Amino acid sequence: METDRTTAIFSTEKGMVALDSPVKLKILELLASGTTSFDELVEKSMKAKSTISVHLHDLEELNLIQEKTFPEDKRKKYFVLNALYLAYSEPPLHKQYNKHLDTIAVSILNGDSFKENLFCSFRYGMEAYGIDPKPILKKLGNDMGRKIGQGFKSEDDDGILKELSLFWEYHKLGDMTVASGDGLALLVKNCYHCSKMPNVGKTLCSMDEGIIEGIFSSRLNRDCKVTETECSGTGYRHCKFVVEEK
Repeated sequence: METDRTTAIFSTEKGMVALDSPVKLKILELLASGTTSFDELVEKSMKAKSTISVHLHDLEELNLIQEKTFPEDKRKKYFVLNALYLAYSEPPLHKQYNKHLDTIAVSILNGDSFKENLFCSFRYGMEAYGIDPKPILKKLGNDMGRKIGQGFKSEDDDGILKELSLFWEYHKLGDMTVASGDGLALLVKNCYHCSKMPNVGKTLCSMDEGIIEGIFSSRLNRDCKVTETECSGTGYRHCKFVVEEK
């Protein structure tokens, strides 16, 4: 998350919370990477202990974080994120959105399905009006991937990759192959989601990240992290998803 954005929206058990405090957003950014001690929050935020204490108290009141103590030393505190990022505010992308609308107008006239364009229009429309939906789309994708993964048979990397490629092909999501090189990565050409989008300076396939992540996590019974590193939105002619164990 980038803390220079003006507002972030979170989901908690009590409902949605919107924040625009740079210090609070910095704290939540640090906690998004994992549990963090009070001293680490002070050091990494470069704020006074008293300032961090006040903001931590506020965040606990909002049910956005939880305070815990180290088992071996009850005097030491650490904090965990207790909420889900839903969206960030950002500069509106009206120009890119209008290009997208022009593109789908032509494609529909040429026989493409209107239904297949609805999701992309929704996603880019939110960005056009200043909301980045990437966090919630990835979470929704992860939820779906964990359910979809129950129908997969494989329990190892190679088997899952083969099943994923067939799944992507069957549902016309793109042409998926295994990327060469070190580590585990997937390439998708002709991505249904972004292949017609211009270079907007950021990756666009957060829901696909979540779906792949959820499938790997459910089949391997361990938390996996999937990151899209290359995309039409960053000037490539394919998408690249890197799979790592958390």
